[in-house]
Amino acid sequence: MPSKTPVKKKTSAKPKAKPAAKKPAPKGRSKTATAAPKPKAAPVKVGPRHPRARVVAGHGSKAALAKALAPVIARADEDTGALEERLKKASNAQLLRLQRATQTLKDKYGNRDKLIAAIGAATHKAKDKDYLAKLETYSLPQLLDLAAASA
Repeated sequence: MPSKTPVKKKTSAKPKAKPAAKKPAPKGRSKTATAAPKPKAAPVKVGPRHPRARVVAGHGSKAALAKALAPVIARADEDTGALEERLKKASNAQLLRLQRATQTLKDKYGNRDKLIAAIGAATHKAKDKDYLAKLETYSLPQLLDLAAASA
């Protein structure tokens, strides 16, 4: 019968690391001195985030924005009064998107005819009357996308 002697496990005892010594405070400063408070920056004015609030803040009302957009967005054969009535029923987000498109049109090209001429020149089809007539039927955002793609 084998003897039942306890087997002693060998373990390596690692010495515990000593805590790091604290650095002495620089001369001339006491431990209780605190840094001077930083001056607060001026608060940044944040505009409204919701589309309705942005329409009201920027244009006063939905009707006023629709009235401002209608003449710019209207095609040559379209009645601006009827277009304005349709725009009054559009969502605020859609009106804001159209407003950004009209602002881009005014800043980069001036008006719709110059935008169509720029697209024709960029695609080397400035003399193709059928192509330019087809472009006149496109909506303003479509024309801006075409101009961005052809540039």
